[in-house]
Amino acid sequence: MEILVASAIGILTAAGMYLVLRLRTFPVILGVSLLTYAVNVFLFASGRLTVAAPPILTDATRYTDPLPQALVLTAIVISFGMTAVVVMISLGAYLGTDDDHVDEMPDPDAAQEDAT
Repeated sequence: MEILVASAIGILTAAGMYLVLRLRTFPVILGVSLLTYAVNVFLFASGRLTVAAPPILTDATRYTDPLPQALVLTAIVISFGMTAVVVMISLGAYLGTDDDHVDEMPDPDAAQEDAT
């Protein structure tokens, strides 16, 4: 089970990094979302990967730490809000320039004219 979770984290991270390095805004947004999912799975797995164990410390010999679960729940809410903000900013930039490139190359002629 640990190999499966570690592989899923690795695949999510690799796909997220690939998409973040693209030159369009939509793949960058998807890449950041995949990186967020990878971090959430990593945090969730840090609380022990046990099946059918109670989430609180009782007299049981096996238990699951509830703190990573609370951190992941909070991270999901925050990442949803931040994704909505980034989508609105990128949509505004696209509608303002009719182009969705992430890295806008400056015009070297305009830089020389501003310097003089």
